[in-house]
Formats: sequence, C-alpha cells, structure tokens
Amino acid sequence: MPRPTTAQLAYGSCTVILSTLAMLLLSQTSSGAAIVLIAVAALALGLLVAMTVPQPRTAGRGRPVPAASSAEQDAPARREEASLSASRAVNRY
Repeated sequence: MPRPTTAQLAYGSCTVILSTLAMLLLSQTSSGAAIVLIAVAALALGLLVAMTVPQPRTAGRGRPVPAASSAEQDAPARREEASLSASRAVNRY
C-alpha cells in the first residue's frame, strides 16, 4: 500500500479538525458519549476525504509521469487550423 501524500494528510487533517469543531458547535452537546460519537464521525469523514484525493500517476519504475499541458496537446490541431485558414486566404485572391 502506498504512503499517503502530503496533500492527503493536509486535507484529511483539516477535515477532521473543521468538521469536529462544526459538529460540536452545531450540536451544542455536553455529554461524553455524544462528543465521542462526533469525534469518531469526524475521523471517518477525514479518512474518506484523504482517500479520495487523487494520487500522482507513476510510470514503470515509480517515477511520476508529467502530464502534457493542454497547449502541447492542442498544438498540432492549431497548426493545421492555421495552415487551412492561410490557404483559404490565398485562394480568395
């Protein structure tokens, strides 16, 4: 099982802290059992959030694969479109 990334740890921790605080303030409870239940629910929610953060893709040897930018992916189509519009402009005259 891969180790959690920094983003996963940060998102999960923030979720636990903020959801616990929000649930305690909204419920206005003072009983120990309700506080434990809220803490367990917040931990489960934090785990869910941490596990849904996407992990970086890895290639054969475990190195991350850089994603091509949209400009690099659209470059051939833009070149073809520019050459077509240039040829149309030449054909008009």
